[in-house]
Amino acid sequence: MSGGLPESFSLGLIQQMRISLAPPGTLSASAFVAFVAILPLMILQAGCASLDRRGSAVSLYDSKPISIEIGKASYYGGRWIGRLTANGEHYRASDCTAAHKKLPFNSIVRVTNLKNGKSVIVRINNRGPYAKGRILDLSVVAARKIDMIGDGVIKVKAEVLKPIEVISKPNRQLTEVR
Repeated sequence: MSGGLPESFSLGLIQQMRISLAPPGTLSASAFVAFVAILPLMILQAGCASLDRRGSAVSLYDSKPISIEIGKASYYGGRWIGRLTANGEHYRASDCTAAHKKLPFNSIVRVTNLKNGKSVIVRINNRGPYAKGRILDLSVVAARKIDMIGDGVIKVKAEVLKPIEVISKPNRQLTEVR
């Protein structure tokens, strides 16, 4: 893959099809093709609802947390956007991620705002926070989801969730009983 397009993508083939949804003269064929090719990538990049890193569309977690931590959380964005996180990813304010001092990378954590009861599920991809007394630094979108932007620093409950393995290819076929 190069430039986000599959190797089998052929601009010439699409141009030969001469398909255009735009009125004549408003959009060139190459601009239309570029838009159609990029649109699915933009949809996949949209916030917390995007596919997880392992490629499955749905992730299930046990309702009983592995561990619980209560403390103060803050959020970060601004000058950190686009910089590398501790696990090597680029920080994006639009992802539901968080920084924690010790949890393993890719741990899934439910963060609950203890002031209003709202919660968000985040993935640990960075280290921090380094301010004394704080347990988590949330991405901007995660902070918005629990309404903490106005307060800046809030008291939260952080619950580490255990993933439930989903069997995508069962080892036997079920037959219908009549």
